[in-house]
Amino acid sequence: MTAEPLMRMRLRVEQDIFVVRQLGREVARTVGLESQDQTRMATALSEVGRVLLGLGRHAEVTFTVEAIGVPTLRVAMTHPARGDESRLAGQLQQVGRLVDTMEVDDGESGTVVRMARRLPAGAPRLTPERMDEIHAELARHVPGTPLDELAVQNQQLISALDEVRAQRDDLARLNAELEETNRGVMALYNQLSQELEETNRGVVALYAELDEKSAQLAAASEAKSRFLANVSHELRAPVTAIIGLGRLLTDSGSDELTTEQRRQVDLIRGSATDLLTLVNGLLDLAKAEAGRIEPTWSEVDLKAVFGQLRGTLRPLATRPEVDFMVEEPALPTLRSDEVLLAQVLRNLLTNALKFTEAGSVRLSVRRIADDAEFVVADTGYGIAPELQERIFEEFYQVPGSKPVSGKGTGLGLPYARRLAGILGGALRVDSTPGAGSTFTLRLPLAS
Repeated sequence: MTAEPLMRMRLRVEQDIFVVRQLGREVARTVGLESQDQTRMATALSEVGRVLLGLGRHAEVTFTVEAIGVPTLRVAMTHPARGDESRLAGQLQQVGRLVDTMEVDDGESGTVVRMARRLPAGAPRLTPERMDEIHAELARHVPGTPLDELAVQNQQLISALDEVRAQRDDLARLNAELEETNRGVMALYNQLSQELEETNRGVVALYAELDEKSAQLAAASEAKSRFLANVSHELRAPVTAIIGLGRLLTDSGSDELTTEQRRQVDLIRGSATDLLTLVNGLLDLAKAEAGRIEPTWSEVDLKAVFGQLRGTLRPLATRPEVDFMVEEPALPTLRSDEVLLAQVLRNLLTNALKFTEAGSVRLSVRRIADDAEFVVADTGYGIAPELQERIFEEFYQVPGSKPVSGKGTGLGLPYARRLAGILGGALRVDSTPGAGSTFTLRLPLAS
């Protein structure tokens, strides 16, 4: 659809430049352009008109408006000379910044400069009624004198200067606020840097202290292991001698003892045997803590291990109230250390038999993914949740729990857990007071 013409005029002399400037500002105002855009359009028209008149002859100016689509004010300024397209495009390059689009080309009637400015979104709709009002308003427009236009230009210049001054004041205020913010940021940065340096110094000091404590703990652990090993070795000889002497006193080839003497000798032998058990446990624990136990890896026949445990521990399960069961292993073999594995299971089963008054003690094994789980379940006293980790501490025994048979040293479970770690696995307990305990040894199938 062709844009609807609003007005036409001809530029002949320099005074017409003032007229076209006034007319451009008036047309821009009537179609709905804002004040600044009116001034930009008027300035662009006067500058293009000055350049065209400088080429000689006259120029035709046509104002049109597009009401369909994006409302746009268009101005075409035609000069009869041809071939000036390139030169005009260079001269009017800065003028193009005042409008949305500007084109210079050769038309049928000469060189044509086309300019366009889109109407703002808030401008009145260009309905047919509104177009009639615009035509009538422009028809009543009477151009002012050059002095009038000069006054208008001065007023516009003063307004622009006031606006620039206001923007400059705003910019100065923003710069002051920015400087104040920068000073605050730098102060905060310096404070945070100092706090960070102080924290780093504290962390370094803490790490140094931790390293020192770690070295002290390692030295103390090594000293404890050496002490336990040395004491165990020193105690074994006299304790073994006491047991031997007691056996000699009660031997049939020795002199006959009175009943009281025999009872006293048996008490000595029993105490020495308990002490030897404790010494052996200390020695084993010291070896495990010192890392002196090296597993010998091989294919372990679990059926043979379970059979051996069933045979050696059967004499301890003498109470008819306790059902001692070693199930047939669901796994035929696994790669581990047979001696260490049997020792862990023996400790767990012995401990379960000691603290089970009635019910059952059961050993089983099952495969879980790439691991084997050995389960020792009993129906003994059970362990409170807050004490379930403490039972793996040396010499700790659950308060109020008394072994049904034999005596406990408090070393079996700590030793069993350390052996489990040496074998590449872990030992845990699940227990309910009064209902029993379940110890689970989880080992990898392959070492």
